[in-house]
Amino acid sequence: MRPSIRLLPILLVLLAGLTALAPAGPAHADQTLAYCSEGNPESFNPQFITTNTGINAVLPVYNNLVEFERGTTRTMPGLAESWTVSPDGLVYTFRLRPGVPFHANARFTPTRALNADDVLFSVNRQWRADHPYHPVSGGNYAYFNDMSMGELLTSVEKLDDLTVRFTLARPEAPFLANLAMPFMAILSAEYAERMMAAGTPEAVDMEPVGTGPFLFEGYQKDVWIRHKAFADHWGGPPTLDRLAFSITVNAAVRLNKLKSGECHVMVFPNPADLDRIAADPALKLLKQEELNIGYLAMNVRKKPFDDVRVRRALNHAIDKGAILDAVYGGIARPAKNPIPPTLWSYNDEVADYDYDPDKARALLAEAGLPTGFAAALWYIPVTRPYNPDAKRMAEMIQADLEAVGVRVTLKTEGWADYRKHLQEGAHDMALYGWTGDNGDPDNFFYVLLGCEAARFGGSNIAKWCDPAFDALLHAAKRTTDLDQRSRYYREAQVIAKREAPWVPIAHSLVFMPLRQEVQNYRMDPLGRHSFTGVYLKE
Repeated sequence: MRPSIRLLPILLVLLAGLTALAPAGPAHADQTLAYCSEGNPESFNPQFITTNTGINAVLPVYNNLVEFERGTTRTMPGLAESWTVSPDGLVYTFRLRPGVPFHANARFTPTRALNADDVLFSVNRQWRADHPYHPVSGGNYAYFNDMSMGELLTSVEKLDDLTVRFTLARPEAPFLANLAMPFMAILSAEYAERMMAAGTPEAVDMEPVGTGPFLFEGYQKDVWIRHKAFADHWGGPPTLDRLAFSITVNAAVRLNKLKSGECHVMVFPNPADLDRIAADPALKLLKQEELNIGYLAMNVRKKPFDDVRVRRALNHAIDKGAILDAVYGGIARPAKNPIPPTLWSYNDEVADYDYDPDKARALLAEAGLPTGFAAALWYIPVTRPYNPDAKRMAEMIQADLEAVGVRVTLKTEGWADYRKHLQEGAHDMALYGWTGDNGDPDNFFYVLLGCEAARFGGSNIAKWCDPAFDALLHAAKRTTDLDQRSRYYREAQVIAKREAPWVPIAHSLVFMPLRQEVQNYRMDPLGRHSFTGVYLKE
């Protein structure tokens, strides 16, 4: 196939310098897909990543023992071609695919295929504080720790080169789905050993080597990420020759790049642009209800948010209906629970706090704050699937809260620092959100509101820990009976609403604009972008 004239800008800009990176060979028709992403990844090691911005940057590079089927939340074999589970649910034995090759880069040429040592390295680096790689690149394994993986695992053993056994301390219903999540991707132990010996261990996290369908070629902050097709991928080579990420923070600029042909796919269009996109004959607009939640978290470790009456007051003070109209353009549904209504175990019987400023003022007076108080509200600096315009949302919330006596100052930071400081608990109130990673309610409740995740550096940014709520989450993990798990989660939603660590705001409908020449792309309910099987039509 021949690249169209519309592709020339992206080929000239994003692919500048590829001649030096790519092996010499005859010229051939190039299938290069340009993807307009919304920001820089926080790392190129999936063990450090908790946002889809970073996940999508490394998703093409890595494989897991268990994979999610493209466009679904169903699990399927990945690097493990098969597995068995003991009757008590405590022992999982995985048989690895033989002959799976790793990528090479300028620093590393593999001498062997994937084996059990790579699985042990990938788990033990996160788990064992005395592992040589544990402190490398800061050693913050937020997802591994938020999900209590260290407490869940009792051993990970190599039975032979192609067989690995995980032994759990307790049954864990979502364990297989958790293994398919990015933080459990399999890294190359040989590459890590080589880099440690060379005195450059951080290269493992910045110049990733995996077994995925694309290999990493380079990154320029705020500009681009480049991946190249891995011809020796165990599942067969991808249809695309190259995958170029054009890092473009502004949604209007992303759309201009899409319309001009500089990008083939873009994320997170402005809601006001959707009709214009749908009417453009050069474009197509996909849409899907993703598993997401946008919310305001109150830091319960800071006064006056340690008082439930204050937290309830803020729930009454914020006009969510106005926010849905102004920020989401009517393409989201109001949220009242920590999980979306499309996810099993959703409790629709929970009653939301109504918008009632008078009730908010009365609750503040009851809490000893008749004249209100002052607090800072942090807002997200980038477009997210669950929040298309956090600054505007923050300004609307600021106005609502000031109407009941809460004097609000607004604050933001760069995305990486924003996340870091929220996880450390530096904020009073903060806008945040989540897109589910595995289609299990545990992935919302335990990671976002569980006691383990309320630690310093954890993803529970409300820093709320309720023993009764947490006990229900643990009970739900221990049974595979779906009806019983649903009952536990429905009861947990009642507690979360009563104790009000959040103001749940919205579950958004997610739109994906593409150029007409993009073929076989599927939206994913987990917010990942898989380009396996995607190609460009002339």
